[in-house]
Amino acid sequence: MKRIALFLLTNIAVLVVLSVVASIFGVDRFLTQEGLNLQALLIFSAIFGMGGSFISLAMSKWMAKRATGAQVITQPKSSAEMWLLQTVERQARAAGIGMPEVAVYDAPEPNAFATGMNKNAALVAVSTGLLHNMSQDEVEAVLGHEVSHVANGDMVTLALVQGVLNTFVMFLSRVAGYVIDRAVFRTERGIGPGYYITVIVLQIVFGILASMVVAWFSRQREFRADAGGAHLAGKRKMIAALERLKAAHGQSTLPENMTAFGISGGKFAQMFSSHPPLDVRIAALQQST
Repeated sequence: MKRIALFLLTNIAVLVVLSVVASIFGVDRFLTQEGLNLQALLIFSAIFGMGGSFISLAMSKWMAKRATGAQVITQPKSSAEMWLLQTVERQARAAGIGMPEVAVYDAPEPNAFATGMNKNAALVAVSTGLLHNMSQDEVEAVLGHEVSHVANGDMVTLALVQGVLNTFVMFLSRVAGYVIDRAVFRTERGIGPGYYITVIVLQIVFGILASMVVAWFSRQREFRADAGGAHLAGKRKMIAALERLKAAHGQSTLPENMTAFGISGGKFAQMFSSHPPLDVRIAALQQST
């Protein structure tokens, strides 16, 4: 419940700030007496679409820590924490990035995530379930996977893709809403209820289609992160980690955009999954050179 509340409050805060910015610069006035001002609408959509995506990215570390209760390791209190720091430091150096913050959060399932706007100031977090249920070699591979996400700039790229899609969802839904309001509902002056109804419906429909595109891109980045994990920790260790996750797979308590490893389901569900099936990822590693 706490995680959900934090995410909802953050999203509301982002929308409020962007609404104020749009109002100050007058870019929310895309409906005029002469009709629809496409240039103003595109600027408005870009501010909300791109701005919201990157503001969320900038707040991602803060959100992740509070959503999961992750505790950053500043002074190692055990040999396990010391090993975590040393392993991430070694992998970060090999990947050519700055040392990320390393954190542990309390959750029974084996999982991990990486986030942050800057690849030289990212966050890598692992669950207590991961540490308790995996061997050291397997944990090393998972860390390599997450460090590879950071080195590949996946968080920024995904935010950019999401921002562009958000922009076009907002833009196209409002253009279509204006046209349908005029053509179907015969509104001659201003805008009628048909505009608002159409915008709401099309934002949902276009948003679903956009989420499929984002999910497809996310699945591709998982293959690259697996290859990176195999490079940093060893192919055998990466395959073993995925096999262990397959055996221990259960319902994750993490938000969808933080889940580190695969989600199963039917073919339609997989179109919205941010991660390929574990069997497919294991096969891809086995076939790689």
